[in-house]
Amino acid sequence: MFQTIKNALKTPDVRKKLLYTLVLIIVFRLGCYITVPGVDIIELNEVMQNSTGTLGSLVDMISGGAFSRFSIFAMSISPYITASIVIQLLGMVIPGLERLIKEGGEEGKAKVNRYTKLLTIVLAAIQAIGTYLSYQSIFINPGFLTGSIVVISLMAGTALLMWLGEQITNKGIGNGISLIIFIGIIAGLPSGVVTLWNLIFGTGSFSTTGLLTAIAVIVGAIILVAGVVFVQQAERRVPVQYAKKVVGRKMYGGQNTHIPLKLAMAGVMPVIFASSFMTFPAMIIQMFVKDIATQTGFLAGLYKFSIATSTSAVPIGYSIANAIVYLLLIVGFTFFYTYATFNPAEVSNNIKKNGGFIPGIRAGKPTTDYLSSIISKLTWFGGLFLAVIAILPMLLRFTTLNLAFGGTSILIVVGVALETVQQLESQLVMRHYKGFLE
Repeated sequence: MFQTIKNALKTPDVRKKLLYTLVLIIVFRLGCYITVPGVDIIELNEVMQNSTGTLGSLVDMISGGAFSRFSIFAMSISPYITASIVIQLLGMVIPGLERLIKEGGEEGKAKVNRYTKLLTIVLAAIQAIGTYLSYQSIFINPGFLTGSIVVISLMAGTALLMWLGEQITNKGIGNGISLIIFIGIIAGLPSGVVTLWNLIFGTGSFSTTGLLTAIAVIVGAIILVAGVVFVQQAERRVPVQYAKKVVGRKMYGGQNTHIPLKLAMAGVMPVIFASSFMTFPAMIIQMFVKDIATQTGFLAGLYKFSIATSTSAVPIGYSIANAIVYLLLIVGFTFFYTYATFNPAEVSNNIKKNGGFIPGIRAGKPTTDYLSSIISKLTWFGGLFLAVIAILPMLLRFTTLNLAFGGTSILIVVGVALETVQQLESQLVMRHYKGFLE
């Protein structure tokens, strides 16, 4: 990875893209410190100190501390993620939208992107209103005018983040939206280091138990990262052989190749989408019920169930129920994204048209069934692995340890880092071949 970065810095075009991406990331981090107008900073600090174990602490982790400062980026990119989920699900039930997604080409992709942006603005407006109503106490002069300014500021922040992500994707390196989430999460790394330090020296004296706990956490994190890298990089290579054919005086084909089928073809998107899907009810409930975290009843129970994904401040029953639903959602989204990106029937037809075949498998439907069987097995393993890694850190709720980094965070960080490095390598390979041809 470091060699790839070193080579990238030596290539003018790629270095320019890297610097462009870095500048936009700096803009994002600066925006996390620009507080919306009308906030009472003293009251804000008191409210945020008491918000541990609520939806606010979860949003704050994703936004890189922007929520605890009530900055213009307080809502992060979550409205865009929710809008993307809604558009993808609507594509399954609306034939016209499904055709745009699958067969629309560049024009169809542009239309779907436009619909997603419009829905993002609508969802951002709803979430901004709910956020203001939930935190009116932190404003100096709460009222219609103050509320309008706050809502517009938060909506503008989300729109700016959406634009930054798009610019990074088009002109920089990596997926812009994923990188924004990535930067937001790793911004909490220093607090994780402080937590481990306090385990060892928190009482003013050296703690052997704290040291062993810190070592166990670090070793566990390394094993977790190694496992994620292994699964993200692992692939099943299906051999394909092409028959020889004569065209004019030249002979084509006759070579052996393979189809690389990734073990985790959907990447970390199922985890991101499942997390957003789980926390959506809490966002809606928080808009209409004040101090919901301290209340009882059905809505309070649903709220605690919804936020149990990334907090330990809920009863164990909610965590168990949340873990089960979270697991099912991750596996479901894994299947959804895998089959959205890989169509066995289409791949089978392309192999047949080019005179190829999988050794021992007849062309046509048998090939489709064979590829579908392999994809199904890989997806089950990949989906269950993602789910287990995302749920495993919930076991920390039985301890007094409260780290900013959970399984979901590690999955996202490692997945986005690998994806970005791979794109960087492809950029370098492309520049190499261009230089060779010139």
